[in-house]
Amino acid sequence: MTAKSGSAEIGDHMTNWIGLGIIALLLQAPQPSSAERKIVEYLKLNVKPGRPVVISDLYNNVFKTPEERKVLDRLFNTFFKIPIFVVQYNESTKKIPTLEDISQQFQLTVPGEADVLLRVMEADPRVPKLLDRNPKTGEITHIDTARIKANPQFSKALDRTINGWEGKAAPFFAMAGYDGKPVTTQQVFGQPYLIYFWFTNCPPCVRTSPLLTELYNKYAKQGFKIVGANADKVLELPYDDKVRADYAKTYGFNFTLAHLNGETQQAYGGISVFPTMFFVDKKGTIVKHFVNFQEKAVLEAAVQETLAK
Repeated sequence: MTAKSGSAEIGDHMTNWIGLGIIALLLQAPQPSSAERKIVEYLKLNVKPGRPVVISDLYNNVFKTPEERKVLDRLFNTFFKIPIFVVQYNESTKKIPTLEDISQQFQLTVPGEADVLLRVMEADPRVPKLLDRNPKTGEITHIDTARIKANPQFSKALDRTINGWEGKAAPFFAMAGYDGKPVTTQQVFGQPYLIYFWFTNCPPCVRTSPLLTELYNKYAKQGFKIVGANADKVLELPYDDKVRADYAKTYGFNFTLAHLNGETQQAYGGISVFPTMFFVDKKGTIVKHFVNFQEKAVLEAAVQETLAK
């Protein structure tokens, strides 16, 4: 056995520290409520091909408590976001998302929940066939991207989220910071910056977090800024301020953190895939737009290009 250098030992300690931090954060991940379990199990038993699920019937005749209706509202909203996410994910990664990818993106924590939402979509004769799935595993095998993009329900959102951002002026943003103070475009006006849309414990965000910390620490002295827009509140995720503060401490975030609101979310295309990143130069022009996880080399090249503009 050979002695390690001081830098190697420090690297090992850092790896262990970050690894323990990730474990601690995952232990804080939300667990499904009894109401959510009840609704998912009901849908598993009652979704039948050719028979649409009528949300008003569930409200009036099956699930009547405030907790149950809140879950229904969230699942109903998620139902309409899934096709958008599937296309965005495919466009950005050139891969088809798995049921696990969908579950992670929308915090679907009951086993089989993503599958049952896709079954609801497939059962409704009013919804055109948008996806093909493996009948045994339930995994998506083909995406009819053209049909999804042509559907009025999804086309506008897709056009705003995946097309034509680079080279355009960055939209204005105004949010409340973690400390309650305003965080606005004026504070980074004339400076190169990244606006980073994410939510707590989003798996690709967890992978992205240490990369952003490294890049910020390296390039902040050149004037590069990061604004982290946390989406927990707009997504109605059950995280409190302490969990968010612990997350920021674990990953060494020392850049600006704010709570995403509906106005800023819509200004940037109704973002529904996390993380989403916009690199903006000092003239206020979007240089790079990324959806989902990106390797460090890709992110660093975007920082350098943004600084050079």
